[in-house]
Amino acid sequence: MLKALVAPAFVLALIVAPGVALAQSAQCHMPAQIARPQLEGPTDKEPRRVLPIGSYTLAISWSPQYCSTARARSSLQCGGRTGKFGFTLHGLWPDGYGKEWPQYCRPADLVPREVIRQNLCNTPSPQLIQHEWSKHGTCMTTKPELYFNLSRAFYQSLRYPDMGALARRKTLTVGQFAEAFARANKGLTADMMRVTTTRGNWLSEVWLCMDRALEFTRCPAHQGGAPDSAYLRIEPGPNIPNPRRPARTPTPQREPGLFLNLDPNAQPPANGTR
Repeated sequence: MLKALVAPAFVLALIVAPGVALAQSAQCHMPAQIARPQLEGPTDKEPRRVLPIGSYTLAISWSPQYCSTARARSSLQCGGRTGKFGFTLHGLWPDGYGKEWPQYCRPADLVPREVIRQNLCNTPSPQLIQHEWSKHGTCMTTKPELYFNLSRAFYQSLRYPDMGALARRKTLTVGQFAEAFARANKGLTADMMRVTTTRGNWLSEVWLCMDRALEFTRCPAHQGGAPDSAYLRIEPGPNIPNPRRPARTPTPQREPGLFLNLDPNAQPPANGTR
């Protein structure tokens, strides 16, 4: 049987009020032509895995670090013509009850052009948008626009510490960065996130842990991440001011389409990697 839940009220308010933009990019200029992505699906190494959802992860990437080593320096994300990016949305991932997670739960068509256009300033890669829907979104809902509306609402609700000041610190640790990130977001604590790094201890991503009710929660020990005591380096990026939150947001009307499908035809886990 399919189970359902509703996202927290403030997230639903953002979903039904797309004009409330809590900007993440220093600037974003939508290109006139957007390339169509390639279809993606399960493979031998990345098999279909339909499991009950026990929690969620909201993953955001530090774009300056990605672009400092990316092969495609002229891409939408790194070329500079589309915009300058700080943290970008990697994706909203359903997790299981242990170390396995559901993926590629249903066959996925190409994400509609308009949905890609609506999300390109948050995830500046049409192929990554397609990948996130195919691998993760199909395990949460049946329509890509609902999946991206939800992940975008969480992403745009985040606030950030002064990344320029943190990048200039010579003795910054992962724990200190997590504390600074938590202080910028009411209700968030450092143990509700995992910080991942690349070779050389450069900041790569922040993974924010959520429970089944889509509330931020303490991360499970098995999720990994760099230890709090590890030294952290941050590739300098654009200054992204945190805009003021609107004084009031509209009260959302409960819509059946905002319910998420959980536990779709649970089956035994199989090995795979995220």
